Amino acid sequence: MDALATALTLTVNGDALNFERPLTVAGLVERLGLDMRKVAVELNREIVPRSTYGAVALQSGDVLEIVHFIGGG
Repeated sequence: MDALATALTLTVNGDALNFERPLTVAGLVERLGLDMRKVAVELNREIVPRSTYGAVALQSGDVLEIVHFIGGG
């Protein structure tokens, strides 16, 4: 299989990023080094319920916004 067939181009927080297929929302959050318990994900303008992160497959061209919550005091 050639590289183009396995390429997945996503827009994440305004930046175009490339990944290998297949990839779920959970896999993306993990690859970005974020704590899944501390993020909210919007996929193509729809909020993704955290309970479905592992089941939602990403497609080339998807647009995601990821908000990372940081605690402090």
